[in-house]
Amino acid sequence: MDTSTTDAEAAAEAGQSATAASGWPAMGAVTAYAAAIVAFAYALMSAYWALGGHALISTIGGYVEQFAHQGGALPVLAALAATLAKVAGGLLALALVRPWGRVVPRRWLLTGSTGASALLVVYGGVTVLFGALVLSGVIHPAGSVDRTALRWHVAVWDLWFLVWGILLALAAVGYWRRTVTGLPRDGAANRVRG
Repeated sequence: MDTSTTDAEAAAEAGQSATAASGWPAMGAVTAYAAAIVAFAYALMSAYWALGGHALISTIGGYVEQFAHQGGALPVLAALAATLAKVAGGLLALALVRPWGRVVPRRWLLTGSTGASALLVVYGGVTVLFGALVLSGVIHPAGSVDRTALRWHVAVWDLWFLVWGILLALAAVGYWRRTVTGLPRDGAANRVRG
């Protein structure tokens, strides 16, 4: 049995043990699946509304609620576009951890997931913050406020975007940490020594 290892094998083992010790690969995978679940669940809500469902539409409030109640093709198309965008977000999260994601260049996955997570976190964070400030009386808007819809946005709809963005950001960090070492993503480095 040859106990000597090449420099490449030693470097791979050292890099792999450092990465494994950090816990990022496992957390990145868990958060990627969680981000996908959140995205697909949100897509189901949009698909339900696109297919004519009206449950919980009053919790959206504003122009979206008025738009949905007026009917016609335009609200359906808008809801379908929202559905497709959310499904794409879920697929982006899965591409960070699934083998089929390897067909997408690493740079594109990192850029896409970083950009999407930043957009989701900023949008969700700002709307949750300002909604909470309005509900608590710190901010007094000039017009009327649908407090029921605002509560739903702060506690559910916009918070959903914020959580999704945080999960996607953690998944992107896990992907970056897992792929920055140059090791195969499927753990093939463990099988090199046999």
